[in-house]
Amino acid sequence: MTSGDLIVDRRALVRAAGLGVAGLGAAVALPGTALAGPRPAPALVRSGRPGLTHGVQAGDVHGHEATVWARADRPSRLVAEVSRDASFRRSVTVRGPAVSGLTDLTGQWTLRGLPSGTDVHYRIRAVDLHDPRRSGAPVAGRFRTLPRRPDDIRFLWSGDIAGQGWGVNPAYGGFRIADAMIRRDADFFLCSGDNVYADGPVQQSVALPDGSTWTNLVTEEKSKVAETLDEYRGQYKYNLLADNWRRFLATTAQITQWDDHEVTNNWYPGEILDDPAYTEKRVDVLASRAHRAFHEYVPVADISPDPDGRVYRVVHHGPLLDLFVLDMRTHKDPNTANRESGPDDGGVLGERQTRWLIEELRRSRATWKVIANDLPIGLVVPDGTTAQEGVAQGDPGRPLGRERDIARVLTALQESGIRNHVWLTADVHYTAAHHYSPDRAAYQRFDPFWEFVSGPLNAGAFGPNALDGTFGPKAEFVAAAPHANTGPGEGAQFFGEVQIDGPSRELTVTLHDVDGRSLFSRTLAPRRR
Repeated sequence: MTSGDLIVDRRALVRAAGLGVAGLGAAVALPGTALAGPRPAPALVRSGRPGLTHGVQAGDVHGHEATVWARADRPSRLVAEVSRDASFRRSVTVRGPAVSGLTDLTGQWTLRGLPSGTDVHYRIRAVDLHDPRRSGAPVAGRFRTLPRRPDDIRFLWSGDIAGQGWGVNPAYGGFRIADAMIRRDADFFLCSGDNVYADGPVQQSVALPDGSTWTNLVTEEKSKVAETLDEYRGQYKYNLLADNWRRFLATTAQITQWDDHEVTNNWYPGEILDDPAYTEKRVDVLASRAHRAFHEYVPVADISPDPDGRVYRVVHHGPLLDLFVLDMRTHKDPNTANRESGPDDGGVLGERQTRWLIEELRRSRATWKVIANDLPIGLVVPDGTTAQEGVAQGDPGRPLGRERDIARVLTALQESGIRNHVWLTADVHYTAAHHYSPDRAAYQRFDPFWEFVSGPLNAGAFGPNALDGTFGPKAEFVAAAPHANTGPGEGAQFFGEVQIDGPSRELTVTLHDVDGRSLFSRTLAPRRR
C-alpha cells in the first residue's frame, strides 16, 4: 500500500452519512505522512457560501475514535475530509451535523475506525443546506492517534485561560504561552479546568508595573460577567479570537475538564450569590447555562458513565497510559471550614464518582495511571476568611471534610497493590512538584506518590499556597509570581509536560515557563505490583 492509499469500510460510511447529529463517523484506515500546520481560521464574512468562524478542534482521542468540532457562520451542514496524507490526495469524507442557532451554529461528531499511532489530517467545511455544491473554504487540523504497542507518549497540561483581566493580546498573537506549546508538538493537551473566565471581564488596556500597557481585545460578552447562555457562549468565542491558540487547538487534540470559572468563582451546587455584578443569583441556573455552552464549544466524547452529565471519564492511551479525568466541581459541597467528619462522602468526588474511580483504577492494565484532579490535594485554597474552596483546610491531622474522598481513593490504591499513579492539577496559578509520603503524614494508609501543579496559561499569577500535612506533602519545587496578579507580559505563566519512554516505560514530568524553558524535571521509574 502506497503513502496515498486509503481503505474505507463503505457500509460504515453509508450508515454514518444517514445520521443527523452527534455520533457520526466512518470506519477508516489511513496511511501516514509528515506533519502539516492548519490553515488560519477565516474571518466571519457573510457571503454567498457558508464558512467557519473559529477554527477547528479535535478532542478525546481514544481507541480508534476522535471527536472533531467547528462552528459555521449560518445554518449549514458540517463535513470533514480525513486523510493520512497532508495534501488530502486520498481522503474519506464524513458528513457531520446540520448546525443551527440551537447550538450557536457549533457542531461536533465522531470519526471512527482510525488507525493506531499515526498523524490524522482533517479539514472541515460548511455546506449549504439547500445546495450541496455550495460550500465554504475548508479549515485544516491534525491530531495523533494512540499507539497500539508501547511507544513514546508526550502530552502537555495546564489550565486557567483569560482570567483576572488578562485577555487576548494581539501583540503576542493572542496568548503568549501558546507559541511555546505549539513547539512541543505534543500528542495531546490536557486542560485541567478554567477553560474560560466567565466571571472575569476584560478592559481594553491594563497598566503594567514597568509603565508599559497590556492591550486586550474586548467583546460585548467579555465586558461583563456571564449570566445568559449567549454570554457563556461568548466566553469560548472570545478565547478563540487568539490566533495562536486556534492554531494550537487545530494541531493538538485536547482532553478537557472543567472547574469553577466556567461558571463563577468558587461555585458549588445550590449556592445563592451575594454579588452585585450578577442579576441572576442562583448558581444552579448559571451552571446549567455554562454546562451547555461548555459542551457546545469543547469537543468532549460521550464516554462518561455519569447519568447526570458530569464530565469524569477514563481515556485509554495504549499499554503505557490510562488518563483518569475527574469532575471535582459538580458534586462539590458548600464552602464551609471543611472540617466535617463522619461516614458520609467527602463532598468533592461524591459516592458514584469515587466508586467509579477506584473500580477503573483496579481494571487498568496500563503502566501509568495519571489522575487529572482539577482541585489540588494538599494545597490550602481559602474562600474568604473562614471557608475553604479546595480539598485541604490546613489541619495537618486526620482527613476531614473533602480530604475524606481522597483518603478513600489513596487507601484503595494501596490495598489493591496499584502502583505508578501520578496526579496532575492546575487551579492555583503557579507551578510546583509535590511529593506525598506516609512517613511525613498524619494519615498513613497510602503509598508515596507525586502531584504536579501547572498554570496559569493566560491569567493572573499568584502563590505559593500553604501545604496541609494530612497526606505528608513536601514541595520539591515551586515557581510562583513575583507579586499578586502578575500578568503574562511579565512571565509567571506555566505549562507542564509528561513524556513516557516506550522502551524503558519511564515517565518524566517537566515544568515549563511561558517561553518553553524547562524549570524542573523529574523522571519516575515504573514499579511492579
